[in-house]
Amino acid sequence: MQIYPAIDLKDGQGVRLKYGDFDQMTVYAPDPAATAAEFVAIGCSWIHVVDLDGALQGKSANNEAVAEIVKTGAKIQLGGGLRSLQAIEDWLSGGVERVILGTAALKDPELVREAARGFPGRIAVGADARGGMIAAEGWLEESTVPVLELARRFEDCGVAALIFTDISRDGALTGVNAEASAALAEQLDIPVIASGGVASLADIEACAALAHKGLDGVITGRAIYDGRLDLARALQVAGQVAGQETGQKTGSV
Repeated sequence: MQIYPAIDLKDGQGVRLKYGDFDQMTVYAPDPAATAAEFVAIGCSWIHVVDLDGALQGKSANNEAVAEIVKTGAKIQLGGGLRSLQAIEDWLSGGVERVILGTAALKDPELVREAARGFPGRIAVGADARGGMIAAEGWLEESTVPVLELARRFEDCGVAALIFTDISRDGALTGVNAEASAALAEQLDIPVIASGGVASLADIEACAALAHKGLDGVITGRAIYDGRLDLARALQVAGQVAGQETGQKTGSV
């Protein structure tokens, strides 16, 4: 199971929001690229990056910060403000490994399908939900579309992953919604990445133990920055627990 340390960008700095609320924002990484380099040194192969300004403006806004993070050599999963095929292509050709389409998935599903067909394995769908319903436009706009309904729209076009964020837990250190994430994964052909609320190593263990159900990864942010989660230990535990679950399922040792 993959662990994705998160860097959310606002005005060129790495921040974390509580419950997706811009009025509850804390700056944790004044130099996002330096923070990304630390994650790489610890052993992370992926970094989850969100352009918060881009999500609000509908177009990429933290280009320089993202470009510097790309230089660290990690695989970057980028979301926020990507609303056109040209914007997607620009970032994928500029060193980003995978882009996340959230608002576009809700409002322009054909763009997601076209991008997924054009860039196999490099498009993820962001399913950010409050009360089980999809939210968009930087989480400021709520819809009446359930998470599962949105996800099923893209099962046949080659989407690499569905990132399921429980907004009610995001940045709150209340525990990741591992069971709901795994339940969603069991109903889909798309691998699911859990996001929101990771507070401790126990959350990593819970997600890794459900990897066999299609839970492909977990995103963590504030717990790392607050020192509640040792990232190196989390990487180790995720591999160990997932390996044990696979062994139990196949009968190997």
